[in-house]
Amino acid sequence: MRIYDVISYLENKFPLSSQAGFDNCGVQVGDVKQNVTGILISLDCTEEIIDEAIDLGYNLIVSHHPLIFKPIKSLTGKNYNERILLKAIKNDIVIYGIHTNLDHHLEGVNAEIARRIGVLNPRILMPSEHPLYKVSVFVPNDYQEQVLYAMFSAGAGSIGDYSNCSFASKGNGTFLPGENAIPFIGEKGEMEIVEETKIEVLVTKHHLQKVLNVMLESHPYEEVAYDVYHLENQNQYEGTGMIGELENPIDELTFLAQLKQKFHCKTIRHTNLLGKKIKTVAFCGGSGSFLLKNAIQKKADIYITGDFKYHEFFDADDKIVIADIGHYESEQFTSNLIYSFLNEKFVNFAIRVTKVNTNPINYF
Repeated sequence: MRIYDVISYLENKFPLSSQAGFDNCGVQVGDVKQNVTGILISLDCTEEIIDEAIDLGYNLIVSHHPLIFKPIKSLTGKNYNERILLKAIKNDIVIYGIHTNLDHHLEGVNAEIARRIGVLNPRILMPSEHPLYKVSVFVPNDYQEQVLYAMFSAGAGSIGDYSNCSFASKGNGTFLPGENAIPFIGEKGEMEIVEETKIEVLVTKHHLQKVLNVMLESHPYEEVAYDVYHLENQNQYEGTGMIGELENPIDELTFLAQLKQKFHCKTIRHTNLLGKKIKTVAFCGGSGSFLLKNAIQKKADIYITGDFKYHEFFDADDKIVIADIGHYESEQFTSNLIYSFLNEKFVNFAIRVTKVNTNPINYF
């Protein structure tokens, strides 16, 4: 099994095209044509993580936070980033970052937070701007299943927790093969009327080209009649942050105490308590202060994230409780999440979550 095969699986599930504009997900360094000797999963990639991979004999590190964000003009080891890169190169280790493409996924970082908090019916707080498309294609009746399932295999037809979603309608197609045609049905120069099925499926931007490719490959016709529609529908199944409800309302201090215990927080910075029960909870792993307005608009009782600045706390304006649990604390279980995806798919080599705590912040 090559490293490339592992990366292909991750990028099919969490497309690089869904990452934020500022981000730099994907391969950071290394030769992906190597055979996998083991995978080490971490939140950050530090020198200790590289050393751990070397000691284990693993040659792939999957890190939530990318190591490289800015262009590198030299590679001399003058800072910790360059030292990490040099050590990885010397030891044939591939570093792979899976950041906001994992954050934005319906089963990603925030879904893991929802499970830890006990939130029911978690849904995207700020839907993605990546558009949805509808693909319609006309096929002869006997080939409906062949074409449809090829499109499903390429990522078409997913709506939330439902897969293989489509609509089909019957009708008659007509065509007149020209002199240079090689018709699958009928003869050159003779008008044909064929019973056909119109297949319609939803496709995300990330899967569109692949779906079109397999549709054309699996279709029996020489010339395929199909339409691609750009939809105005919001993509409710991809985006930033999440919101959901607790099974039973709980008072604010009790909820904060539970939050502190579940996320192993040394402290929680929060705004004024409002003296009401917590029922609707909004949250975002990492730095999520930019979603406060969305949480207020959705009438959340509390918003949980990390990295709020001093003046941003005022923006709560006694409309919501802000709970800043810390960047690391909000994302610390992401490594376990990545492990669960990889361990379910690959069983022929070792996969391990790092034992190194990479949190750069200490509390006195």
